[in-house]
Amino acid sequence: MHVPSLYLDTSVIGGYFDDEWCAPTQELWRQMEMGFFRFVTSDVAVNEIALAPERVRELRAKAFPEEAILPVTQEAQELAAAYLRQGVLTDKSIDDAPHVAVCTVAQIEYLVSWNFKHLVNVHRRDAFNAVNRLQGYRPVRIVNPLELIYDDKDQEI
Repeated sequence: MHVPSLYLDTSVIGGYFDDEWCAPTQELWRQMEMGFFRFVTSDVAVNEIALAPERVRELRAKAFPEEAILPVTQEAQELAAAYLRQGVLTDKSIDDAPHVAVCTVAQIEYLVSWNFKHLVNVHRRDAFNAVNRLQGYRPVRIVNPLELIYDDKDQEI
């Protein structure tokens, strides 16, 4: 059985403890523990979480062993710069570009985020994927946890 890889950005890792997002985020974790998914993240998230509360840092350390932390390669930096040159993101959301670029370059199946303003919306997905095609990359699938946990599973959270 194929186990999809999920790139979790900082919002999902922190969402585990957030009042608004904890139930679906914890269900995503439960499904990962059951073997439905494999989690990865990147140095970008690790650096962002370094300033988070201790329980978020501990969760990141527990859920993401070293081999599940992707580096920000030169190739990913160049792709992130292309997103910015093409106006996919503004200076206010510049930190989101490396998440998408690392996920794209590493060919991870899904980028999972609670960031609806800068990542999980139809206009951003289309813009990221237009740049990806121009740069010779496959489209990136940016989703929120709800889109994964309710896939074909008859479960309630």
